[in-house]
Order: sequence, then structure tokens, then C-alpha cells
Amino acid sequence: MPIRHAVMHFIDKKPDGSPAVLHLASSELPDSSAIQNLLCDVNGTYNAKTGKGWGFFHPASGAYPLSGWLGKVMIDEIAFLDFTRTGAEHLTKLMEELNLSVGGHVLFALYTQGMTDYLMIAILQQVDTVAVAHDLTVATSRQIDTRTLHFAARINLSEWKNNPASRQYVSFIKPKGGRKSTAYFRDFIGAQEGVDAPGETRTLLKAFADFVKAEDLADDTASEKSHNLVAYAQAQGKIDEPISLDELSELMNEDSPKTFAEFIRAGEYGISECFAADKRTLNQYRRYTGRAEGMSISFEAHLLGKRVEFDQDSASLTIKNLPTQLIDQLKRSSAA
Repeated sequence: MPIRHAVMHFIDKKPDGSPAVLHLASSELPDSSAIQNLLCDVNGTYNAKTGKGWGFFHPASGAYPLSGWLGKVMIDEIAFLDFTRTGAEHLTKLMEELNLSVGGHVLFALYTQGMTDYLMIAILQQVDTVAVAHDLTVATSRQIDTRTLHFAARINLSEWKNNPASRQYVSFIKPKGGRKSTAYFRDFIGAQEGVDAPGETRTLLKAFADFVKAEDLADDTASEKSHNLVAYAQAQGKIDEPISLDELSELMNEDSPKTFAEFIRAGEYGISECFAADKRTLNQYRRYTGRAEGMSISFEAHLLGKRVEFDQDSASLTIKNLPTQLIDQLKRSSAA
């Protein structure tokens, strides 16, 4: 993962209400194993986050200036360091306007992964840790916390440059806090949501369930394809890449690689050709589970409507072809 540019500034914003103090870096961070490890850890935490938003830039304006400055970096009109300094000043101003209580170290890293250029922007906090010295004494030290990430965004620069019609080249963390704390960082990036990742993912899973019924797939075949779908979507999520319907269709049937994609398009499900899968929706999809009053039920999602029927009015399940072991237990109990 070659890092082309990396800069870190510090916004000292204390919770006592005093004005934020911005400490600007005077130069870029030199390439080293330390910055490589830092960016790798930040990316790892970022990729593991659920509930990220996906979108694209607002038109560059006084309210959303970042994309305009970044565009000048892309054509070498301004230096990356100057871009980050201007960006950090703008971020500090937004923090002050909203009277937010916490600042942090602001990392700007432009790097290449595979054939794609990315820009990661993240606010990192420090944590106190205990270090052991060579003489076996211990002391408290402060370190960057990469395991906790609340405000970060990643911009696919190659997608932005080469596919102007794209609506998902910016991804950003959607914190669970109040709307004010959530919105300010997204406004700093200048991003608007362009893809409903949970909705797209739910629609894809619905299309897959319909496909299983239409093709009358055997249970073991449906289970295998379900596993392949989720595994592919999760693998794409780990590298922050979208699902491609054509790639997914190939996994569904190598002998007829276009069948699943053509089924989706013919069904007019309205799914984008490429979209980012929502991790939380995928995790909930694999199985239906429930436990209450001495009863525990769990079954794979693709069995619903086939071996498992749900009656919403009576809140009951009808299960066909019970496992042999369970049938034997019930027979023994009835005979006793």
C-alpha cells in the first residue's frame, strides 16, 4: 500500500468550552514503517465499521469547499501539504461553530491500493498506555488510538476522476451520536448520500430468495450459493469495494455466469449495477434466530417460504422435513 502523501495536524479542543487551538504540521510525514502501520490500522478499523454511508461530493462551494481544493491537488495546482492545512483550518472552524467538545489528530493520507488511489481523512484520539522501560520500570505514555474511530471518510480518487456519474466514491462513518456531531464531519467532507446501502442489500437478498424459488434449487445448493453471496459481499467490504452484480452472478453459476444478473434485471428490482453492501444487514441475513420461554429456533434464511412457512396472523411457523435426529427424539418422547 504505497503512501504518496501523509500529513497529521492537531486540533486541541478541550471540553471546558475554551476556543480550539490548531497546531499545523510544517511538513509531510516521511514514509516509514510507523506511518504504514498507522494507516493500515486505521483502514482496518474503518473497514470493520458497520453502518457507513456512501455518496458523492456536493458541488464545490463556500459551504462545501473541500472537493474544490482536492481537485486542485489532483492537477498539481496546489501542494498536498497546503491542501491539508487549509482543510484543517476549515474543520477547526466547523468545530468552533458547533461548539464541539473534542478535537484530535487529523490524518490526511493519500495512498494507492492495487490500481486505485484513495484519500483517507480521519480524526484520531490519544489514549494513555503503560510502557515498560529497559530497566523494567513502568511509566504512562500517550499513543494514537486506532481501535476507536468515530469520524473518518475515504474517497476513491480514481472513481471520482474517471467516473463522474458515480454516486458512491465517498464513504464515511455514520456515528451513533446526535445529529449535530454526525453531520459536521460529513459537511466538512462535503458529501451527500447517494446509495442506500442497507436498502440495496435487503433488495439483493430478496432477489436471491426469489431466484432460489424460481430455479427450484435444492436446499444444499441454495445454502452453498447463499454462503457464496455473503462471503463475496463481506470480502468486498473488507477492501472497501462495492458488489458487482456481474461478478456475483458468476459466483452463483460458473456454467451460466449471467443467469443471476439477468434474473435481477428482468425482475426490475431497481438494484444498482455496483453498490456497497451493508455489513449489518448481511450479518442479520444468514440466519433467523429466536429464543424465549425454553424454546430456541434457528434456521437459514433461504429456507423461509420453502421448508419453513410463517403465518403472520397466528404468529406461527410450519416446519417441513424436520432433522432426523429431532424426529427420533420426538418419537421416543411420544412412546414414553
